[in-house]
Amino acid sequence: MSITRLNPTPRWSDATVFNGIAHFVEVPNDTACAMHTQIEQILLQAEQTLAATGSDKSRLLSATIYLTDKQHVAALNQAWEAWLPQGCAPSRACILVGLLDPAMLVEIAFVAAVN
Repeated sequence: MSITRLNPTPRWSDATVFNGIAHFVEVPNDTACAMHTQIEQILLQAEQTLAATGSDKSRLLSATIYLTDKQHVAALNQAWEAWLPQGCAPSRACILVGLLDPAMLVEIAFVAAVN
């Protein structure tokens, strides 16, 4: 089976698809904004990446969420629950970390089934 890479660069691809499974990571475009805006940016980008791979948010299998401050969990959960279709929550891990860009408050790694 072949591997499909979406917009590959020397350091990463926007998404990698193999055997009907898409893997991708999203970060905020604008890190000079509050947590709720950063998470909204990531979720919008995730929808676009899912569409580009032939999937959608109802087909998410898992998400690994990296947060820089546990005080952001409530904002994350509110946006996350509003974004997901009812009954389609993937498995999820939420990890407290230090990200390389100190202005970045959140990063999410997604795994989704491709249609």
